[in-house]
Amino acid sequence: MTFGVLAAVAASSSSSDNVAPGVLGFLVVAAMGVALVFLLRSMNKQFRKITPDPSAAVPDAGQGQEPAGGPETVG
Repeated sequence: MTFGVLAAVAASSSSSDNVAPGVLGFLVVAAMGVALVFLLRSMNKQFRKITPDPSAAVPDAGQGQEPAGGPETVG
């Protein structure tokens, strides 16, 4: 019985087509944008603190490595 009453109330209140986000929706989206800007600035600051490890550098291609196509066959 209560489900029928709730469904009737929900149906009558959702029939309105004049739905707008309003000021509260704008403020929420604006706050998320401001938070995103500060998070990106903080992330960039943390990335600048990282120094690359010189021992983990990729060796040059001329130091005993084969070319990307593999060994060449002469025929």
